[in-house]
Amino acid sequence: MSELQIKRSWAETIAMIFQRKVLVMLLLGFSAGLPILLIFSSLSLWLKDAQVSRDTITFFSWAALGYSFKFIWAPLVDNLRIPLLTTALGRRRSWILISQFAIILSILAMAFSEPTASLTFTAVAAVMLGFSSATQDIVIDAYRIESASGDMQSMLSSAYISGYRIGMLAAGAGALYIAGWIGTEGTYTPHAWTTAYVCMAIAMLIGVATTLCISEPDAYRKSNAIFIDNNNVLRFLLCFVICVIVFIGAFTLLGSYFTLLKSWLLSNLTENKKIAGFIAASLKLWICIGFAGCTGWLLIKLNAVPQAMLVEGYINPVKDFFVRYGKTALLVILLIGLYRISDIVMGVIANLFYSDLGFTKIEIATYSKTYGLFATLLGGFLGGAIAIRYGVYKALLTGAVLSAATNILFAFMVGLDKSGSILLMTITADNISGGIATAAFVAYLSSLTSVSFTAMQYAIFSSFMTLFPKLLAGYSGAMSTELGYTQFFYLTAVMGIPAIILVVVLSKLVPVEKLN
Repeated sequence: MSELQIKRSWAETIAMIFQRKVLVMLLLGFSAGLPILLIFSSLSLWLKDAQVSRDTITFFSWAALGYSFKFIWAPLVDNLRIPLLTTALGRRRSWILISQFAIILSILAMAFSEPTASLTFTAVAAVMLGFSSATQDIVIDAYRIESASGDMQSMLSSAYISGYRIGMLAAGAGALYIAGWIGTEGTYTPHAWTTAYVCMAIAMLIGVATTLCISEPDAYRKSNAIFIDNNNVLRFLLCFVICVIVFIGAFTLLGSYFTLLKSWLLSNLTENKKIAGFIAASLKLWICIGFAGCTGWLLIKLNAVPQAMLVEGYINPVKDFFVRYGKTALLVILLIGLYRISDIVMGVIANLFYSDLGFTKIEIATYSKTYGLFATLLGGFLGGAIAIRYGVYKALLTGAVLSAATNILFAFMVGLDKSGSILLMTITADNISGGIATAAFVAYLSSLTSVSFTAMQYAIFSSFMTLFPKLLAGYSGAMSTELGYTQFFYLTAVMGIPAIILVVVLSKLVPVEKLN
């Protein structure tokens, strides 16, 4: 029987909460959760204050696409030894520390940007933050999985998610409180947002202190991971940078052509500006990704990157997964890609919805972030406890059903008078369900990884987990405008149904004992 199958008593389950590893993951989770809302909801309100259009605001969610493509540079993070720092701290801790300093610098860059003067600079700083934060996630996820095995992973996942949510609270409610206290409601006050983001950069020092106090995971020190020569890894890094430059260059140079395409669409296919913009922006994004991909393929053909490194870094981890799960692997991948679509697509528009209902930044921070934190912490530990007591699939199913159902509560709020009590009840239900779903899903993804390819496989899983939802979330502004909030929230609830079906099917095809 798998360790995930062991039935723990409630006393044993509660006792696991007070282990040192749980506290470590709580603090590292805080470090991982703090940057994300500085790209999403807090930035959304900043841009709304600066009179940026709603469609443009939600496109900024694409700045976090680094989370969805982090598997591309995961082998580099897994194998590149940083001179002096790796010797002093170890490879996991050294990379966590480097990424944390990169996050701090990116937040400061956003803090001192000014959207009304240069929206492009703000966007670049947001992309830098997304990239450095995704890099931190790669290493923390590997550290968590290598720090413990069995049902302890469920509790570590709960602690990580709880810390993550506390970090989101700091970046969400904390930033909004600071901006609200310093600024004037209804008036754009740039220095209020600058101060808020500087405070968030300072808060990241909690993660830095944690990294300096922990030790490398025992499982990692004992592993037989292949160390690739730094020269080869640096060649890979150069190729990666070239692909990024090609993507940025194509995105910049093709801008005028897609403006013409949008005009052509308006003249020949549709009179709706938002639909035309949706089509043009989608084509632009995927064509630029195609240019970058073709550049990478050409560099591989030119042997700019050693073939053995590509096989070990990319092919073997994927091959290992398909060998272990066989024909059910595609269903597992489909579940990974669809499980969080309901809450991610809805979440991007949530703060704008609250604002349109008439709630101030302080009220949003109080109801959505502060009270919501306790509900999320409760949901996170409930998710871990359910996974330990009843199995990971029951926890997954509970989270999937509740996440879809609670989106309907937001639809019921449309048209009602402004009511803090109704908002509080809705947010509480939504955050409890989100906590359960996220903790259960992180434990599930952890169970899918092989110890031989921890960082790369989890990076692939977690990247694919958010890729489609975040791409779709970029259009949530246009969808909510076209459909109206009521139909939009119903639609996001319906989006959760495929995940529910897949959980039920996989629980029959891949029993828990077949998971690691």
